[in-house]
Amino acid sequence: MERWRIIKAFTLGPLLEAAIPKPGNVNRFRDFEDLTFYHFLFAETAVIDIYYEAVKVGELLRKGALLPSEAGIGELIKRAVQNAKEAQNANPNFGIITLSIPLMIALSMGRNMLDAREKVKLLIEESTVRDTMELYRAIRIANPKGIPSGVKYDVYSNDSFRELFQDGINLARLAEMSCERELIFCEWLNQYELSYSTFARLYELVREKSLEEAVQTAFLELLAGNLDTLIIRKAGIEEAKLVQRKAREVLEGKLTLGEFDSFMREKKDLRNPGSLADVMAVALSLLILRGYRFTPEP
Repeated sequence: MERWRIIKAFTLGPLLEAAIPKPGNVNRFRDFEDLTFYHFLFAETAVIDIYYEAVKVGELLRKGALLPSEAGIGELIKRAVQNAKEAQNANPNFGIITLSIPLMIALSMGRNMLDAREKVKLLIEESTVRDTMELYRAIRIANPKGIPSGVKYDVYSNDSFRELFQDGINLARLAEMSCERELIFCEWLNQYELSYSTFARLYELVREKSLEEAVQTAFLELLAGNLDTLIIRKAGIEEAKLVQRKAREVLEGKLTLGEFDSFMREKKDLRNPGSLADVMAVALSLLILRGYRFTPEP
């Protein structure tokens, strides 16, 4: 696929995700104490040069000038996270970066958007231990909330690098061990199943609703059908299940969207569904890549 189409789509998608009002998330009307809409603007535009490099890597892979094991996914993620952190002082887009870079490489390798799913599976499977080490360095820079300590391959333990090397833990093996704790890793393993299904749902919805209404509907369906792993890490499984149940009540007409948003913000950012928001950002990028053209409501 054409280089700049991919880069533009994966720049605009996360910006739309951050702008559109969604329950429990930062948007153009609502901030958290330590995370604002401006953090997203600065962070997302700070990674464009790394996205350009990622797409170039995909082109080299397509031509056979690089092997899949030489893609350098981990280093690209780390450098993108460094750029984002230099531009602002929070962590608005670690998950988006981690989802986007492998997929952008795959899109540049593949013939079309569906072909990219097979390519991204290959990239994750053929990744190296160095990719995992660089991802760990990226996590340390981003410092996401709720990362467990004292576990096997502890991100913040210096011993983990030796253990990763000894055990040959590439990104695929890391994802297998970490899927339950982080939705991103499940997407890596499942060829971005949730991101693509959300994109397909958005593609249906924008034919009959405004972009904002389509995103809100699709996001409610995401919340109703999936437990958000960021909420689980920060607030526990019961809170995540409660959020899921409340989202279903909105879809059933038992709760208004405004009431649900108020509930989501009762405990500040503890119920912030960040993992599913990352999936929405990628789905919006795919929608733009598919050719969605914005037409405002009259």
